[in-house]
This record gives sequence, structure tokens and C-alpha cells, in this order.
Amino acid sequence: MNLYLEKIDKFITSFDYKTIEALNNISKTEVFKKNDFLLRQGQTCKKSYHIENGIARKFYISNGKEITTELFFANDIAFSLNSYAQQIPSIEFIQTLTDVTVKSTDYQAFNLLKKSNSIIAELDLMLTEYYAIWLEERLFQFHTMTATQRYEKLLTNDAHIIQNIPLTIIASYLGISLETLSRIRAKA
Repeated sequence: MNLYLEKIDKFITSFDYKTIEALNNISKTEVFKKNDFLLRQGQTCKKSYHIENGIARKFYISNGKEITTELFFANDIAFSLNSYAQQIPSIEFIQTLTDVTVKSTDYQAFNLLKKSNSIIAELDLMLTEYYAIWLEERLFQFHTMTATQRYEKLLTNDAHIIQNIPLTIIASYLGISLETLSRIRAKA
């Protein structure tokens, strides 16, 4: 786990009972089957989904091709930031790759809670900062690493992805063709 996630986890474990109860009151557990959609293109992202178990992905369609931009595992928060923050229609889909259990939190209820609870507002800022850091690292990888280097980094840091995700989705996530991924894997 990286240092920023450790910082967030430590912060969350320091919550008092009142804060935990307030969060629980605006969240609910939902179960989705494999291939269900948490969000479809054109819908406004009105919830964030804390993945309790299972795997989901975020993708968009370009020229008839699915482009996977994010993969979500246990303890990740799945949402479309642009749609969620601006409450506008999403250009992305969020789909389950396995059966998934989530704790969903309503956008409006969370925003009201942030206004009345500075601890929740601080958590929101920390989560947003972490997401920005993750995006910056991912962008850096696409601009500075070869396809082979990106695959090797994925193997080193996130081996569970390779074990649980179809190769077509892994290739899309890495920004390469399935054929290129096959060649890289054959050399490894």
C-alpha cells in the first residue's frame, strides 16, 4: 500500500462514533451481478461505490472500441469524477467484471454531510488528492514507459489484475492491442 493510502486509512481509523454513524446513515450495501452496470454513458453519476468485494472497471467507447481506463478492486471507490463532481452526464461506463458488493453513497447526502462535518470534508479532500496523484502517475507512465515496462509494472505492483481480468481488458487498460500484449507475455 502506498504512503498516501496509509495516511487515509490512519485518518479513517481515527473517526469518532458520531462520524462513522453519519457516514453509515448515508450509505447502503448493494449487490451487483457480473456484467451489471453501476453507471452507463449518458447517466449522471449520483453515487460513489466503495467496493467491498469483487472487481469492476471504468471504460468509454471510442470508434466502436471499449477503452478501459480504471480497474476497481476491494477498498477502491468507483465513480466517474467528472460526472460526479459536476453532476453532468457521464461519458464513461462502470461495469462489474465479477459479482460485486459495494457500499454506495449518495452524492447529495455526502455533500450535505461535508458541509456540517469538517472531518468528512477533510476525508473528501484526501480522497480527491489521492485520485489526482494516481491519475498523474498513470499519465506519467503512458508518456514515459514502453508497453513492456507498463506491463512489467502492472505485474510487479498489481499481479492480482493479471489473474482476475480478461486479457482484452488488460490490453485496453495498458493502452496496447491484444496482439502486442500477447507478444510481451510470450517474451516474459
